[in-house]
Formats: sequence, C-alpha cells, structure tokens
Amino acid sequence: MARHIRFNAFDMNCVAHQSPGLWAHPRDKSWKYKDLDYWQDLARTLERGIFDGIFIADVVGYYDVYKGSNWHAIREAAQIPVNDPLQLAAPIALATEHLGIGITASTSFEHPYTFARRLATADHHSKGRVGWNIVTSYLESGAKNIGQGGLRRHDNRYEVASEYVEVLYKLLEGSWEEGAVVRDRAGRIFTDPGKVHEIGHKGKYFDVPGYGLTEPSPQRTPVLYQAGASGAGKAFAAGHAECVFVGAPTKPLLKAYVDDIRRQAAAAGRDPRKLHIYNLVTVIVDETDEKARRRFEEYSQYVSYDGALVFMSGWTGIDFGQYAPADLLKKVETNAIVSMVENFGGKDRQWTVEELAKWGGIGGVGPVFVGSPSTIADILQEWVEETDVDGFNLAYAITPETFESIVGLVVPELQKRGAYPTAYRPGTLREKLFGDGPYLPVSHPAYAYRDIEAVKRREAEQRAAAPVAAAE
Repeated sequence: MARHIRFNAFDMNCVAHQSPGLWAHPRDKSWKYKDLDYWQDLARTLERGIFDGIFIADVVGYYDVYKGSNWHAIREAAQIPVNDPLQLAAPIALATEHLGIGITASTSFEHPYTFARRLATADHHSKGRVGWNIVTSYLESGAKNIGQGGLRRHDNRYEVASEYVEVLYKLLEGSWEEGAVVRDRAGRIFTDPGKVHEIGHKGKYFDVPGYGLTEPSPQRTPVLYQAGASGAGKAFAAGHAECVFVGAPTKPLLKAYVDDIRRQAAAAGRDPRKLHIYNLVTVIVDETDEKARRRFEEYSQYVSYDGALVFMSGWTGIDFGQYAPADLLKKVETNAIVSMVENFGGKDRQWTVEELAKWGGIGGVGPVFVGSPSTIADILQEWVEETDVDGFNLAYAITPETFESIVGLVVPELQKRGAYPTAYRPGTLREKLFGDGPYLPVSHPAYAYRDIEAVKRREAEQRAAAPVAAAE
C-alpha cells in the first residue's frame, strides 16, 4: 500500500502571501482577506480535499531591508497590510467539522501568560482543532515598534522560546488538574479550588507566579508546529514540535533536513515517526501538462521582481537592492533566517539575484511543481519516497484557484493510487494527525509539567542548590 501524503494549505491574513504581484491577476481573490466569508469558503474547499489543516502564517512588523525602506513592500502589498491570524480560528471552526487550524504567533512579541489564555480559548471554540506555530520572529521593524529596540541574536531568541513554552506547559498542562471543574449545582461548587494550582514560575526571562486563567481545553496544549530550519531551530523542533515545516528547494536538502530532525527527535527520547514534516511547495495543475505549463506562464506574467526581493531581503537580512540582477549570491551570516542563506549560498548551485527573484516570485522559497494530475502525483510521491518527508505545505499562486485545482484534480489522483486519505479520523486535531489521545504524549517534555506541585518542589531545590554550586 502506498504511503499517504499529507497536505496543509499555506496562507496568511494578507494579500498575495508569498506570490508578490499576483494580487493583480484578474482571478485572484486574496484581496478579500478582510472578509470572513472568504476564509470560510476556502476552509470548506480544503476540508472537501481532506487537508490536515490551514496553516496561517504571520509577521509582526514590515519588510524594510530591500533598498533600505518599506516603500516597495507597501507598494507591492508584500505582507502589508496584514491582519491578526488568531481571530480567524473561530469563523473557520464554525464553517468546518474536521479541518485543523494552525495559527502563527511569536514568542518575541506577546507575554506567555496572556497568550496561553488566547490559545486555550481558540482550542475551546474549535473543539480541539487548533495548532500553534511557534516562531521567534525575524523582522527588526517588529521588535522596534514594540519598544524592544531590535531583535535579539538568532540563537538567543530560541533560548527565550524554550522558557516561553515552559511557561505555557505549566499553565496549560499543570495549573488545572483533570477534574478540577466539577459543576456541582447542588453543592454550589463550579471548580474545586484544591485542584487549581499556582505555577510559581521564576525564570531568566519570565516571572509568572499565579494560576492559569482557563480550564483545560480539549487538547490542553494545542498541536505544536515549528518552522525553524537553522541549527537552533532544528534542535527546538526536535524537542518540542509535532508538525515541522521546512522550505527546502531541492530533494537532497530536504532529505538531509528530515534525517537530521528525526535523528535529533529520537535522541531527545521522542518517537521520530510522530513528527509530521511538511515541505513548502506550490502546485500548478491543469488537465494536461501543456495546459498546466500555459497556466504557469500566465501566472508568471504578474510576478513582481521588486516584490520578490522585498521578501528575500527581509527573510535573509540581505539588501538585494544593492546588487545587480546578474550578481552571484554569497553566503552571508545574518540575524534573520540563517538557514535560507545557507540553502541559497551553498555549494550545490550558484544563484544570481535575478534567478533568486524568479524562484521566489511564485510561492516563496519552495519548489514549484507544474503538470497534469498524473505528473504532479508522480512528483509528490517521488519526493516522499526519496526524502522521507510526510507531506507538503501548499502555497498558492492565486487564491482560491490554486487550492480548488489541487482539491479537484490532484487529490482524486492521489486517492486513486491509495496515496491520500479518503476521510478524516475522529477527534481533536492531535487525534486526527497521530491517531492517539487528545493530549501530548508521555514522551513529550510538556508531560513533565502535569504534576505542577512536583515541578515547583524540584525547581525550589535547584534554586537552593545553585548558590552552593556557584560558590564551589
């Protein structure tokens, strides 16, 4: 039996997302991002295609690296304007029964105490279909506009993120015991106070002494997504993530990434097969290869050179506006997305700036697959077989046309081959993805925080021993 391929839809609460300039295409409807009916219609389409979920990216800030300003970002609608992603969870949940809803939120821009409540609320409202994409952010403009002065160094952001998720685990896993809410009308007791605990967190970056504000949601901690691909990002993903997103442009790069993540997860005591890894891909499909090629050429006419380099400059921290189109890329260490610089500045291929802009003009940094349903299915199965990736995070050229074409043409072809599910599993998003229970498993580090009183005793002992150790 063929291995099932998994799909997520990759979108953002903005115009054009990762295909700059294609908002001008007459069939594109991404300008409707402000309308809830757009999101609900899209969600119904994706659920018809048995997608694992809709993964909603986000940035706090704007792209101002290219040519030293945000002028081109604003002109091209390069992820500005952009609306809040978490507010889409409830309307999408109302329009669907099974579709997962992955929400991006940064550990750099929101306090974990208030975010834990917002996340749990969305999990309640969706009956357990929410996931959190953990990002540390890469835009200096975002950090400056909330008074931080600028971003922390790259690896330090993951140190903050590690403590951030620890606070969330304490609040969502440990603060409220199972059965704390009794709803005893006769006894006039809604919640048993003895089963609700202060978390007593006192760390390097956060001081959170008190109680979690929400009763346990269907998943307690929503499904954890992570997209970092640098050394620090992969270590974090291997320790915490359940679904991992990567944007590898070639099969060798993707295979190396997947092998490394699974190896690190196993070393951390986790089941490496319980991590679903999705690669960023854009699929352009039509009834025949020739029709698909013509569709791709039609889309390509709307690509914005400046818009593509706005993204590439923001993602890498390199101002590509200072180079001529024919200049070759060099490997440059930056404080933005380190892994992207490594991918495009490595040994396998020498890229010109113009080639980089063309590559990123449709769908961002991932590859673009063009062809008939049979051709696309062959390519997807080949990538899964040769790289051990679980599935694909599907970007769009224009929306909702790209997703409608995939659901109408690619999904049936894969199902015919036995390589794609024909129905959802029951239960929460975590149960649908992994077939186990609704909560994080014993092998996940979050499980250790379920007995919060034991955690507090252990941490108190460690703090008491620390001065002695330092003196010695």
